[in-house]
Amino acid sequence: MSKFSNSIAPYVIEEILKAAKTQEAGDYSSAFTYLENAHVLGQESTYWHVKVHYLMMLWGFKQKNTKEVIGQIIRIIGAALLTAVKGVPVGNTGGSNVSPVKVMPIKPEHAAIIFKAKKNA
Repeated sequence: MSKFSNSIAPYVIEEILKAAKTQEAGDYSSAFTYLENAHVLGQESTYWHVKVHYLMMLWGFKQKNTKEVIGQIIRIIGAALLTAVKGVPVGNTGGSNVSPVKVMPIKPEHAAIIFKAKKNA
């Protein structure tokens, strides 16, 4: 795993755990929002990028959301192949509700975390 992957891991894991907790409580919308946060934070790491798309795909299965499942399968392949060559759009939240190539603004708190993780990498 890269130094960035290790440095960003606690923040991505925190969002993944929030997603799991809220999903268990039946709040599927908030759970997906936490997965989107994890995606933004970890998308420059092949490991975290692929893992979050996998978790989004599982979310889609649980929701019986075929569009999300198919979209995530495509995104898993793209994340695995393109992340290492910087082929990902910065800030993209990763859900099938947005284009996989759309650059999106990053929340200031996420930008600060990413900056800190890169600095520590």
